[in-house]
This record gives sequence, structure tokens and C-alpha cells, in this order.
Amino acid sequence: MAGPSWPRTDSLQCGRLSCNQGWPVAESRPMRSGRDSLPPMSDPIRVRRTAVLLVALVLLLPTWSGQAHEIPADVIVQAFVKPEGQTMRVVVRVPLPAMRDYNWLVRAPGYLEIPEATVMGQEAAVQWIRNFVEMHEGDVNLGFPEVAAVRVAIPGDRAFQSYETALAGVLSAPLASDIDLPLQQAMFDVLLEWPITSENSDFSIDARWAQLGIRTVTVLRFLPAGGSERAFQFSDDPGLVRLDPRWHQAALRFVILGFEHILDGIDHLLFLFCLIVPFRRFWTLVPIISSFTIAHSITLIAAALGLAPSALWFPPLIETLIALSIVFMAFENIIGAKLERRWIIAFGFGLVHGFGFSFALSESLQFAGAHLLTSLLSFNVGVELGQVFVLAITVPLLSLLFRRWLPELMGMIVLSAFLAHTGWHWMTERGAALLQYDFSAPALDLMLAATLLRWLMLALIIVGALWILRGAFGALARRHSGGGPRSVEDAPDASA
Repeated sequence: MAGPSWPRTDSLQCGRLSCNQGWPVAESRPMRSGRDSLPPMSDPIRVRRTAVLLVALVLLLPTWSGQAHEIPADVIVQAFVKPEGQTMRVVVRVPLPAMRDYNWLVRAPGYLEIPEATVMGQEAAVQWIRNFVEMHEGDVNLGFPEVAAVRVAIPGDRAFQSYETALAGVLSAPLASDIDLPLQQAMFDVLLEWPITSENSDFSIDARWAQLGIRTVTVLRFLPAGGSERAFQFSDDPGLVRLDPRWHQAALRFVILGFEHILDGIDHLLFLFCLIVPFRRFWTLVPIISSFTIAHSITLIAAALGLAPSALWFPPLIETLIALSIVFMAFENIIGAKLERRWIIAFGFGLVHGFGFSFALSESLQFAGAHLLTSLLSFNVGVELGQVFVLAITVPLLSLLFRRWLPELMGMIVLSAFLAHTGWHWMTERGAALLQYDFSAPALDLMLAATLLRWLMLALIIVGALWILRGAFGALARRHSGGGPRSVEDAPDASA
């Protein structure tokens, strides 16, 4: 006996299944288009089929060599900048593989096809070098330069020892096509040119070549008309660099740099907090902070003039002493800080912090141009402004804290203990690193005698500054001793 058959379409249109078909009577629903009209398992089946098709398409796509587009880890860019007559010329050398997204043609077993690379390099120079550099003459942006010449170079080529040889090299005949030059070792020279109004103008450059590698270092040498060569070395993108700044331009740059440095230097900030916590009067703290600034100005300038030791252990020693200064000042706050001697202690530790500032400033002095002393003094002005800014914010906040939530003496002890704890950890870590260095006695020669003589001159300058400050700040401290706080115990309650 045959089984029941599916109902016909006409039986669905009547609204019920026909009883003479052997099926129970049931309500019918209108037919829907799309996914609702498919069998229940159609959705997951369709998803699986689509996924299989996508995977198959991906597998069928052509593949490219990952090595051709790999981002180099370390890239060194060399450049000469020279204005000549009505033309500004920049000669640049970069590693050829750093200009990615180009399928450089190679022959077995990986040697570069030099003629094809030279032709392709014209476009690569535009995409990777020309489009990422701007030249300014005064305040005028000169726009995109012209790629005047390109040339593939071998790694042993010493053309970039001087501007003249670099320019002659990039303008010389291409390398022979039969030279066996591995792609990963190939160098690429580019000559860029801008029209200028005068070779004696003030020029600035914004070279954004950091995209060439994970870590990109640019070594740039500027040869001004009628002046001596100036060398720059910077990592990543430094922004607009004035190649021959005026004194006021250098001063403004270093004032900003000093202001930012005091806000970024956490160890210097903690030392400032140690000075502020026991004496929370703005004008009482200004002389103390100023003595700190004068002291670190002396050693900062001395370091910039070459008076700091060049031994490898000297920076770790200074960093350890900076941490020690935090510990010392924090403990003095706990046992009782005296206002009369506070400026002297701040001056002493300021000498140490000045050498610490010099380590951070050493790479930035290349942007001072011919205005080294102006830039150093401007940096110290920026540091002083930053310290006064910290005072203006911290003093009211501490006063509010002690007035509303913490008893004054307890709050001062708790904050100082936290500062001492942080400084102690830094001191032990940095001290352990310091002990890893080998210390040896210097040779007894004329060089040592000259060094000792320079240090004697520095010591005389320090003593002279102390004598002047003692007269100025000593009188100020005696004036405060009549009605102002001389120690932590004498400090008035901030809630009063």
C-alpha cells in the first residue's frame, strides 16, 4: 500500500490540508521568500558552504614573499644638506630594502638586478624619501623637492664621508649590471633639490623618515654657506629642526624643553615634593627652589663644557646620588627640617641633579646651533618655571589635604615615608647597577693634571655662588625666623 503523498499546491490555497489525502487537518501559513522558506537546516548548511568557499578563495590567492616587505629592525639614514646659490641640495642614503612594497628583481641566488632597481628606485624615492621631507626657507614651506638623481650603491661605498663625494657619487654612472650585490645589502642614494631665493637664508627641515624601520636613526650634516658644518643625529621624527637657529629661536626651544623636562622627570619631581612638604608657603619655598636651580645650572653648564667625567660609571653614580637625595630629604622631613639650612642642602643636591639634567640634555644640544650658552641658560630658566609651576599647584593641594582630611604632622610623616620608600628602592637598584662597573685609578699624567685644574676652577665657582647665596638667603631666613616657621614643629597648622 502506497504511503500518503504530499498535498498539492491547490490544496494549500484553500487554507487547510485536504482530509482525503490521509493527513490531519492543519492551519497553513502563507509562503515566504528568503530564509524562512528554506528547510530548517538550510541556514547552518549555507553558512558552512559559504565559509568553505571563502577559505578556498583565500588559498587560491597569489602569495608574495614576506621577506620583500619585512620592516627592517634598525635603519640608519645619512643625509647632507647644503644651500648652493639658488638651489638647496639634500643627498640622502638609505638601505634599499627599507623602501618596502616594491618587488625588487633579483637573480639567483638573491643578487639585485641593478638596472631594473635603478628604474624602480625613481618611484620608490618619491614614495619613501621625497614625500616625507619638507624644507623651509625662513617661514616659507618650499613644497616637495625634485628627485634629481638616484643611484644604487654597494655597502662598502664610502662616498658619504663628505658632501662633495656624496654628491659626486649619486651623479656618477650606475653600477655595472653584472655586480653581485645581495638585495639585503644594497644601499640607495637620492639627490633632492629645491629652488631657493638665497643660500644665506635661515633654513629648517622636517625629515619624517621614521617609517623606514622599526628604529630609525637619521644622521644629518648641514653645511651653511660660509659657515662650519653642523651635525645632527636624531631618532624617529624630531619635527621641524632649525638648521641654523637665531638666538631667540634657540632660547625659546630650550625654555620649553626645560619646562617639559622637569614635569617628565619623576625623580626630580619627588625631590621637589620633599622640599615642599614641610614648608607649604609659596614665597618661603621660592628661595629654596632657586638655590636648587642655581646649583644645577652650574654643573649643567660645566658638563656641557666637558668638565664632567667621561667614565662609564659616572652616570650610574649620579643616578644613585639623585635617589639618595630623595631619601635624605624625606628622612629630614620626618625628624624635623630646619628652614635656615634648607637652601644649603637644596644647593648641594642641586649640584648632583645638574649632572643628571646634562645626561638628558646632551642629545638636544645639537639643536642649539651656535648659541650653546644661551641655550643652556634658557634650559635652566625653563626648569625654574616648571618648578614654580609645580609649587603653584602642589602647595594649595597639600594645604587642602592637611586642612580637610589629614592631621598636619601625621600627613607630613606619611608623605615623607612614602617618598623615602620610593627613593630607597631606586637607590638600591641603581647602586647595584653601579657596583657592576670596574673602578680603576686614573693615570698620573698631564691630562689628569688638566682635569684636576678644571675641577678646581669649578669648585671655586661653587664656593663663590655659596657665598653670594648665603648673604641673600641667610637674610631672608633670618627675616622668617621672627614670625615664620624655622622647623617642622614650628610650622603653623594649615587649617589656621
